[in-house]
Amino acid sequence: MVVSLSHIAPEIRTALESVPDPEIPVISVLDLGVVRSVNVQNKDVKVELTPTYTGCPAMDMMAVDIKAAIDALGYNTTVTLVISPAWSTDWISAEGRKKLEAYGVAAPLSEHLDKRALLDGERIVKCTHCKSTNTKMISQFGSTACKALFQCDDCLEPFDYFKCLK
Repeated sequence: MVVSLSHIAPEIRTALESVPDPEIPVISVLDLGVVRSVNVQNKDVKVELTPTYTGCPAMDMMAVDIKAAIDALGYNTTVTLVISPAWSTDWISAEGRKKLEAYGVAAPLSEHLDKRALLDGERIVKCTHCKSTNTKMISQFGSTACKALFQCDDCLEPFDYFKCLK
């Protein structure tokens, strides 16, 4: 369920686009799809965030950064976490997926393909360095719990794969 935030003021959108994910700084909270709603009444802004997974340590920092970015525009911002509906990797924007790949993190596959790659060992996750699919999972957990560590058997480089969450 991708949320349309086209109704928000351009300056607030720009502020949100400037707030990076603390764990993957090349992707904004908007590209990550964690901003669920933005409501503005006069100078009061209410932002709702959905965590990428329960207990994600980056959410507190995101909330602080969002509040600071919007407050700097002269607003009074409140950020709350909402857990329903649960976040899905489907909510990552197309631009966000490109940014992940350029940064060296393989974008999530579909749920079906994700299971084949993580559980069955199918070589379908594309290396972010050489683009080969001759890759294998090294560990279910990469640099963060939401990623798995892969290695390419062609260029031998390790890389993170952002696990599919539905």
